[in-house]
Amino acid sequence: MPHVAQETAMAKTGPKFEDSLAELEKIIAELESGTLPLDKMMERYEQGIRSLELCRKVLDQAEKKIEILIKGEDDKLKAEPFDPDAEAE
Repeated sequence: MPHVAQETAMAKTGPKFEDSLAELEKIIAELESGTLPLDKMMERYEQGIRSLELCRKVLDQAEKKIEILIKGEDDKLKAEPFDPDAEAE
C-alpha cells in the first residue's frame, strides 16, 4: 500500500509548506468550480482546513524564528536558539 507508506513518511517528516499551500490552492479551485458533488465538496473542504492549519503553523514558527533576533545588553543584535515549544515572552 504505497498510500499508507506515503502517509507514514509524511507523518515523520511532515509535509512541506509549499506542498500544503499548493494543495490548498488546488482544493480552493475545485470548490470554486462548483462541479463536485456535495459529499466530495465537504471532504475536500475538510482537507483544505487541515492544509490551512499546517500552513499557519509553519508560518507561525517562521515568524517566531525571525523575532528571536533581539538586542543584547550591549545594544547589539544577537541570535538566540529557537524553541518552537517555548512561549513567546
